Amino acid sequence: MESVVRLAISVGGSALVAFVVCRAADLLARFADARHPETPLWGLLRRCRTPLYVVLLAALLRWTYPVAAGRGPAMHTEAVNRVLLLCLIGAGAWLTVRTVAAVVESTYARYAGRSRDAARLRRVRTQVTLIMRVVSVAVGVLAAAAALVTFPSFRTLGTSLLASAGIIGIVAGVAAQSTLSNLFAGFQIAFGDMVRIGDTVVVDGEWGVVEEVTLTFLTVRTWDERRVTLPVSYFTSRPFENWSRGGAEMTGSVFVHCDHTTPVALARAHLQEFLTTCDTWDGRGWDLAVTDTSPTGITVRAIVTAKDADDLWTTRCAVREELVGWLAREHPGALPRVVTAPAAQQAERDR
Repeated sequence: MESVVRLAISVGGSALVAFVVCRAADLLARFADARHPETPLWGLLRRCRTPLYVVLLAALLRWTYPVAAGRGPAMHTEAVNRVLLLCLIGAGAWLTVRTVAAVVESTYARYAGRSRDAARLRRVRTQVTLIMRVVSVAVGVLAAAAALVTFPSFRTLGTSLLASAGIIGIVAGVAAQSTLSNLFAGFQIAFGDMVRIGDTVVVDGEWGVVEEVTLTFLTVRTWDERRVTLPVSYFTSRPFENWSRGGAEMTGSVFVHCDHTTPVALARAHLQEFLTTCDTWDGRGWDLAVTDTSPTGITVRAIVTAKDADDLWTTRCAVREELVGWLAREHPGALPRVVTAPAAQQAERDR
């Protein structure tokens, strides 16, 4: 009965002390967040409450449990200590990842608040995302290795395999050649500034916005809300279009097929008047000219500009609809016609 009471006191006291410490740390972070609203660090650090509580609880139980267990079975005490040690290692890795994420996100938020360069912000965001993934993987691997080392059998196995580590590394490298190439391509994309989160790209004939970049794959959100997932090695081994490089501003063309009698000067004046009322036109430039002619008609090309790919698409559609509608209302004879009647001279000869 006495041992049960000691165990209850050990568990309850450890949980209470861990709760008090975590509560105090949370209140301190909340106070610091209110005193320093210019940085989100303290607010982000409050996410570490749960892993901090688990770390403190596991550490206190490892310290108090052997005393509370007294003269209990040594095997039982060793098993409980090993379980608590594994919990401590896992919670420590969890706390480390949460803390690093809070610091990195706070640093990026302060940088984003000072910078006005959208392209630089997208590049930094891509790099920050990949760095966090690398840190998470590294901490996870180290935590798993530390957990395995706690077992004596794994320590002996690791010593015996150390001599053959070179051969295993070569075999693993050959077997995972594709995965490793994607991994290195991910670093190349992140720090080579090839593709950034938020860039507008064209892949396989479809354009979309880069939504996610990892060490092994990249996700593109197309205009119709589909997600195209590609290995990062695709962007290092094949040519692709990046419409956001050097600025998001773009120039687009609208082609309209018309009759030879089309009043091009009036159409040019009407296009200029319409663009002044178009919200998606950025005002950088425009033009309208005849770019081709054929025995059945002419090809009129209108050039417009916009601040990004989405606005350019909207502007091109609006210009196309306006020109076709204006010709149909004001100059219906300028619309393309298919000639089915014979020529006048040929008709007289036939008579």
